Amino acid sequence: MFFRSMISATIGATLIATSAAFAWAGDISGAGATFPFPIYAKWADAYKKETGNGLNYQAIGSGAGIKQIEAKTVTFGATDAPLTAAELEKQGLAQWPMVMGGIVPVVNLEGVKAGELVLDGKTIAAIYLGAIAKWSDPAIKALNPKVNLPDEAIAVIHRADGSGTTFNFTNYLDKVSPDWKDKVGEATSVEWPTGIGAKGNDGVANNVATTKGAIGYVEYAYALQNKLTYADMVNQAGKVVGPTFEAVQAAAANADWTKAPGFYLILSDQPGEKSWPMTAATFILMFKKPVDVAASNEALKFFAYCYDKGADQAKELDYIPMPDNVMAMVRKMWASDIQQQ
Repeated sequence: MFFRSMISATIGATLIATSAAFAWAGDISGAGATFPFPIYAKWADAYKKETGNGLNYQAIGSGAGIKQIEAKTVTFGATDAPLTAAELEKQGLAQWPMVMGGIVPVVNLEGVKAGELVLDGKTIAAIYLGAIAKWSDPAIKALNPKVNLPDEAIAVIHRADGSGTTFNFTNYLDKVSPDWKDKVGEATSVEWPTGIGAKGNDGVANNVATTKGAIGYVEYAYALQNKLTYADMVNQAGKVVGPTFEAVQAAAANADWTKAPGFYLILSDQPGEKSWPMTAATFILMFKKPVDVAASNEALKFFAYCYDKGADQAKELDYIPMPDNVMAMVRKMWASDIQQQ
């Protein structure tokens, strides 16, 4: 698969670890979310060319990334499901957002092109609850009167691993569907009422691409890179929007990071006629008192480089760079909270 080959070819994702502590070997070591992997790979390649320093990053899911940083086997963890201020304090961790992006529903329907199908949150929730089982269901037809929908079963694909993408996806469904809120709820891992599990955004993308009648949810860059058919969505304002840079940016513009202790902020179901409803930020976790200060310093240099020079690369993959004021807040937090040489 494209992204699995990128993991080995682009940044050589080999985890340098011991059972208790991380020993810095020249490269920056991290693990976690698959949601931001495309842009982390792009940034890592550019940073390597400019500085000669590499990045060993395992795209293993947010839940596993949190476990890795808590176990002190990596210099940083990456998660799309932010930890609360209380959780950060308990673990001695600092947290900040690196970039924002859109989660998109992707489908495998013969004759249907990207952006032709329209779905809303309640309908997606009903599909993932098993209440809507065929593409010819009246609820889907009502949203798509001009689309030739097949009378075939919907193959539901979801994440099998602990996932920040799942957290943001289920958080959105929890907000828009009372049935989902009552029966499933929101979490990095949930008891799925139906469907087949796949590991990582790339696993979901691959399963959707190879399964007739499938539906899944992935970060937008995975949909583009794998040439998947994504659906447009009806947002909170009742407007049909596509997962464009402008739509994700419109949702991200509502974020008030100044009132988010520990930078804990969820961006799903934001108001605004142009807002993409499944927008999310992705976060970095590092110890305030690192096991290896030199390795921690190198990681901070990499993240500063991404903030300083990575905006255009992020936009190329339809991620939203963090606003200048937020980056300034993060840099201030680095200086005050994280031990440095």
